[in-house]
Amino acid sequence: MTQVGVGTGVGHARYTYRLRVSSAARTALMAEWGRCRWVWNECVAKSRAAHLHNRATGEKATCGPAQLDRMLTEARARTPWLREGSSVPQQQVIRDFGRSRAKAHKDITARLPMARRAGMPMWKTRRDALASLNYTKRGFRLRDGRLHLAGGIVVTVVWSRELPGEPSSVRVYQDSLGHWYCSFVVPAQLQPLPETGRVLGVDWGVRETATTTSDAHDLPHPGHGGKARVRLARYDRMMARRRPKKGEAASKGYREARRLRAKAHKKVARQRADTGRKWANKVVRDHDVIVVEDFRPRFLAKSTMARKAADAAIGATKAALTEMGRKHGRDIRLVHPAYTTMDCAQCGARAKHALPLGERTYTCTACGTTSPRDKNSARVMLVRAGLNPAGVEGGRRPGALLQEAA
Repeated sequence: MTQVGVGTGVGHARYTYRLRVSSAARTALMAEWGRCRWVWNECVAKSRAAHLHNRATGEKATCGPAQLDRMLTEARARTPWLREGSSVPQQQVIRDFGRSRAKAHKDITARLPMARRAGMPMWKTRRDALASLNYTKRGFRLRDGRLHLAGGIVVTVVWSRELPGEPSSVRVYQDSLGHWYCSFVVPAQLQPLPETGRVLGVDWGVRETATTTSDAHDLPHPGHGGKARVRLARYDRMMARRRPKKGEAASKGYREARRLRAKAHKKVARQRADTGRKWANKVVRDHDVIVVEDFRPRFLAKSTMARKAADAAIGATKAALTEMGRKHGRDIRLVHPAYTTMDCAQCGARAKHALPLGERTYTCTACGTTSPRDKNSARVMLVRAGLNPAGVEGGRRPGALLQEAA
């Protein structure tokens, strides 16, 4: 389950299920995706044409949702092939294109660095783009445990759990292995847990994915990617040997090697997600207030720790902890990470220089307190959130007030 916009019991959540797709349904879904892909590419072409016209003439031609909706209506009227498909996913393609284009323009206006910008929408080719179809409430229904889509497409859903409410939309998509999934959007349900009287500070790292103020809740680096590295390197060599020349179709051996490589990557991704969710569930169940370092690990991608940082999946683990806490009504507080390795959790003094990464013990020059570097940072999180880091390992009686920092 992925929560979207969950506040105090208000918002939506996504519930994803595996699909069993027959050969006839697969053919129909791919035909529908071909039409939607054509609509997307037409939107890209119209947008680029409007941009070039504006640059050449200095006029202010627009290419918004209204113009694209009119383009789709005209195209369906004169093209029987396009009219054979449902209009619901085709209209949603225009909505998705509009959001993608608006985000790119927003980043350009904000003058964000190129590495942080969302790029302008690009062409979707039949060979590279994976199928993704969005249906609003008028484009699907659930009957007898099966998903009926507009256009007479019927697929079987593997109900691993029940939907908590009536879905408002569904996304049907295909992954890199060719497996089909459906993702329902339903109203989020707040599931409060009993109070425990405990608070926790969380510091993210590379040697250990998460270091907390409680030794029992530390998350060691799982190293799933390192265990699969030999197998992935083998598949990379297989693909390199069988790589087709430019302009030639891929051989059966190359496609098989690519499928095996995608399967290995998928397994590692699932292991990382499973580890993060299980740890987040344990942390949320045992603590009322969780103070989390608002760490963004993107900059590590250009450092010497890039591989290990990616294998730690800090961003995914942080997202799982935040979503789990909001789902169960816990108090999740995000703390800015600046100077957390230089401050002393005992007296609040700040070191005059940043500690090198090789120095794993923090010693305060003001009060002389010595502690592991990451443990001190986790306690600093509590101080910055207005909580007292002293005695956080112990518990308070349910309903007792939280200790405020001095």
